[in-house]
Amino acid sequence: MLKKDFYYNLPSELIAQTPLADRSASRLMILDKTTGETTCRHFCDIKELLNVGDCLVLNDTRVIPARLHGKKAETGADVEFLLIKRNSADVWQVLTRPAKRLKEGTKVIFSEKLSAEILSEEEGGQRIVKFMFDGVFEEVLSELGEMPLPPYIKEKLKDSERYQTVYSREEGSAAAPTAGLHFTNELLKEIETKGITIAKVTLHVGLGTFLPVKETVAEHHKMHSEYFYITEQNAKKINEVKKSGGRIVAVGTTSARALESSAENGYVIPAKKETNIFIYPPYKFQIVDALITNFHLPESTLIMLVSALAGRESILAAYEKAVNEKFRFFSFGDAMFIH
Repeated sequence: MLKKDFYYNLPSELIAQTPLADRSASRLMILDKTTGETTCRHFCDIKELLNVGDCLVLNDTRVIPARLHGKKAETGADVEFLLIKRNSADVWQVLTRPAKRLKEGTKVIFSEKLSAEILSEEEGGQRIVKFMFDGVFEEVLSELGEMPLPPYIKEKLKDSERYQTVYSREEGSAAAPTAGLHFTNELLKEIETKGITIAKVTLHVGLGTFLPVKETVAEHHKMHSEYFYITEQNAKKINEVKKSGGRIVAVGTTSARALESSAENGYVIPAKKETNIFIYPPYKFQIVDALITNFHLPESTLIMLVSALAGRESILAAYEKAVNEKFRFFSFGDAMFIH
């Protein structure tokens, strides 16, 4: 399987730069994974597409202000850090720019309250760094850090909460689980009132989700691990729906990866661990029956995941239709419901 097998042509003007005023007003493409047929509605209609007895699974991770701008202590050269994963109280895995200048032992100054030292060099511009700070790290980060919007978004975000889901709770992500951005509290209440179970998982989005595929042969791509957990209570909710014949509807590829990483004999096992699961055709899903997701970058691990659920040909045909009908793409874009 080649990376180029998952390419599609996307005009840059279709990349959504800002969120809609109403979260649930996005367009929704509905894809039947059995027939490949598509229909189009609006996201607020999702409550009509979910059946009584289904289980909607949300990823309640919360994005931290993970982008830091500083200067090398020796030269004053500009440096950028993107915090990826916390290894301990003051040691983090970070993505750096420009990485070539940041050797082991290099010190970086962010402010009078915050500095860092490079402990080790990792591949792909990653570094393990130790932070030195005054006070509580989270408070210092909140003061100095920026919301880590993807590089394809050029517009400045007026309200940082629009890059958070309304149900975000557990801080730790370097990017938002963007399929969930379409939900409002009112819509979720309507869904629950209808008789649909809502369960939550936590997967802190990091390099495993958004690092591009560089290998020509897709299977050779190495996924980076991300931390996730599923509580006993939420596993029980999911398994009860599974036993009763309801559908497990994952909201976003991160929820899907957490669920499949905890699968055992067709059911969810409570878990608190790292996952580097790479889902691509012909992967057979154990837990996930349907998926609410956004439109993903060409040749990404995410378009490979949705292709495993609905079939590569059906996905590429749906994406071609979305381009022709001028859907909005990526983080602040429109949504797809694969069932």
